[in-house]
Amino acid sequence: MHGGYRVRACCKWCEPGGDRPVHLSRPAPGIIAALFCGYLAVGLPLPVIPLFIHDGLGFSNLIVGLVIGIQFLATVLTRAYAGRLTDHRGGKRSALQGSAVCALGGLFYLVATMPGLSPATSLAVVVLGRLSAGFGESQFVTGCVSWSIASVGPQRAGMSMSWTGIAMFAALAIGAPIGMALYQSYGLQAAMIACIAAPLFAGVVAWSEVSYITPAGQRLPFTKVVGQILREGLGLMLQGVGLSGLTAFASLYFAARNWGNAGLVMTAFGIGFIFIRVALGSLPDRMSGYRVAFWSLVVEAIGQAMIWFAPFEIAALAGALVTGVGCALVFPALSVEMLKRGPPANRGSAMGAFVAFLDIAYGISGPVAGVIAGQFGYAAVYLFGTACVLLGAVLVLTARRPQS
Repeated sequence: MHGGYRVRACCKWCEPGGDRPVHLSRPAPGIIAALFCGYLAVGLPLPVIPLFIHDGLGFSNLIVGLVIGIQFLATVLTRAYAGRLTDHRGGKRSALQGSAVCALGGLFYLVATMPGLSPATSLAVVVLGRLSAGFGESQFVTGCVSWSIASVGPQRAGMSMSWTGIAMFAALAIGAPIGMALYQSYGLQAAMIACIAAPLFAGVVAWSEVSYITPAGQRLPFTKVVGQILREGLGLMLQGVGLSGLTAFASLYFAARNWGNAGLVMTAFGIGFIFIRVALGSLPDRMSGYRVAFWSLVVEAIGQAMIWFAPFEIAALAGALVTGVGCALVFPALSVEMLKRGPPANRGSAMGAFVAFLDIAYGISGPVAGVIAGQFGYAAVYLFGTACVLLGAVLVLTARRPQS
């Protein structure tokens, strides 16, 4: 027993009395299912909260960007804690703890929709919900991703990342239209109740799954872990700008163009994303992760440019799909390279630091995109995304060169 949970060792160095690692050929289904259910709480409010803040409460695009981005600020500021928790107590403990905090965030969303509150009060409660959701997501995702890698071993890290990414972006693709459908059919409160139920159900699923502990060894300071993975993290951060534009402003972009089906933007993204993950998910384990990341970023930039130029709704949806195709392998490709740089004992902290770069992208690009949208229109958000993703491709291309 370890911290109250059944523990299965994740490598031969920490397997009690054994000589062989205990690894699965694929990530444990319960881990992937829990991640999917919990991440629905991220997808469900994506098209709804911007509309609530902008149209329901009457705040500006800048405020929309700040409120959406503040969740990711909370996430990045708590990744060090999530990494330490995962390294010392295991991914299962971190995932369970995070699912409970995510449910608290959904409860704040529900309170914000109650009648009789002033716009300022409702906005403040939404901010509390975003902060709670960010803190919960930090623990939940770091725990589940590290837990999944531990279940299969580092030699299958790319495949593990592919499956965890499928779970997360399937939740985004399904959660966003479900959230919009609940909002349109039953009201905002129904969508917010779903944000409470999803992470609670994820916790129930995770509870029954076997825990895998992190290998023993020297624990490095979090700042040193960040320094080891800086190049890969910056590439991931620039990739995240494109996705941020979709999550924060797609519903408003479609509304400004008088287009319907804004909830299908993340569905289109998810279709492209999941298709590539299923078809080519093991590619980063079989060839240079930097090469895979470079070409993926080029494709993502093409998708962002398609949304920027889109004259019709279907063209914008096609751009979202191509963006998903491009985004699909960036995370697993760079994570494979990232995991080569640090000791196994710091895998949770490394994953926390790595994903924190994505949180920084979301936290910064939301407000910046809000300013751009206010000055130049919503289409310009995707020109900004195109430029950032191309910069990421250049960075990854240089990272392939031998270091002096």
